[in-house]
Amino acid sequence: MPSLATALMPRSAGTLVVLLALLVLWQGLHLLVGASSLASPAATVAKLASLLVTGEFWLNISETMRAFVAAFAISLFGGIALGIVLGVRKLAGNVAEPILTTLYSIPKVVLYPLVLLCFGLGISAKIAFGVMHGLIPITLFSMNAIRQMKPVYRRTSQVMRLSPVQNAFTVIMPAILPEIISGVRLGFSLTLLGVLIGEMFASQRGLGFLLTSAINLGQIDTIMAIALLLTVFAVTCNALMMRFDRRLTHR
Repeated sequence: MPSLATALMPRSAGTLVVLLALLVLWQGLHLLVGASSLASPAATVAKLASLLVTGEFWLNISETMRAFVAAFAISLFGGIALGIVLGVRKLAGNVAEPILTTLYSIPKVVLYPLVLLCFGLGISAKIAFGVMHGLIPITLFSMNAIRQMKPVYRRTSQVMRLSPVQNAFTVIMPAILPEIISGVRLGFSLTLLGVLIGEMFASQRGLGFLLTSAINLGQIDTIMAIALLLTVFAVTCNALMMRFDRRLTHR
């Protein structure tokens, strides 16, 4: 029987090949368009290393993470709760689904003046903008997961006369958890994107604000360094959620 290390070798080798291919493509594009348009991988890593040793940069990271954690927590728990309610109540779900889909298709940027009017300039507006991006996908995934759940689970909970809370936590949640994780992965990325866009429009601190400042000043190396940091963070978190999802599926 092959060991775990042996089973993971092909996957690790494939990941390494993809990373090397991306680095080669990145370096090739840098040579093609020049440093004024795209920083090289080495220059980007060096710039990121220089930023990470400054206290001001960590203050901006902390500001973005505060807004992101709050927005993602609201999107996660609110989306799952709303999805369960709409999934269990078929009529409410049928009415809400086209409304949520339409709201999700609207470019959120056009709603930003309304967000500023309601929440003002500050972290509240960034949190609201993040929730606007992440809440609906998690809600839709959770609702559709309940719709596709085996009917025998619901009948069993009715026979056992479980309360709505017991039904939600002991029957529905375990049954739809893999689908919820898929929605959470999407909601995670979109919430982070929403917070960054919020910082780019109206903020005096945060990674989104730094990106806007770097764009205005034409600092390509700073733009690439922040983009690399955000990419590593998002890919790492996504990989951890995928690993958790595979373990659940295996069980």
